[in-house]
Amino acid sequence: MKNPITPTRIERAMRENDFIVSKTDLSGRITYCNETFIEMSGYTEDELLGAQHNIIRHPDMPRGVFQLLWDTIKAGKECFAYVKNMSKDGGYYWVFANVTPDLDDRHQPSGYFSVRRRPKPEAVQTITTLYAAMLAEETKAGPRDAVAASTAWLNKALDDREASYERFVLSL
Repeated sequence: MKNPITPTRIERAMRENDFIVSKTDLSGRITYCNETFIEMSGYTEDELLGAQHNIIRHPDMPRGVFQLLWDTIKAGKECFAYVKNMSKDGGYYWVFANVTPDLDDRHQPSGYFSVRRRPKPEAVQTITTLYAAMLAEETKAGPRDAVAASTAWLNKALDDREASYERFVLSL
């Protein structure tokens, strides 16, 4: 089901020392959220717990970025990414996210743990241009081939920079 919230141009800026923390189960349902997540998202804790983490997905985010993120964490690796989230009132906030598998006693993934902090403004400018190009590829390809098209575009852009996505985002 699509999020019925209409995006606005109102930015919610994270404070310098803010950290947004959340945990999800393996399917992406929120099992924990800290006060900063509640504040920035505009949802109550009750609304967030049990909801899919994509409740805060902003339509300006290319689906190819989420494919990369899920592929990385499902492979047992941590992922760094710039993400534009949407709050309950339609506002938005950018984060620099670190998502890692949460391992059980047998070292098997039991969910995912994410810590997000305020990104550098110059990094957001760079990533906004990159994501807009990915979204254009998704639109051109249509819904069925959108993820493959934006992922292919991203991979070519990264190859041209001779960098992985992780190395690229960490360099910003």
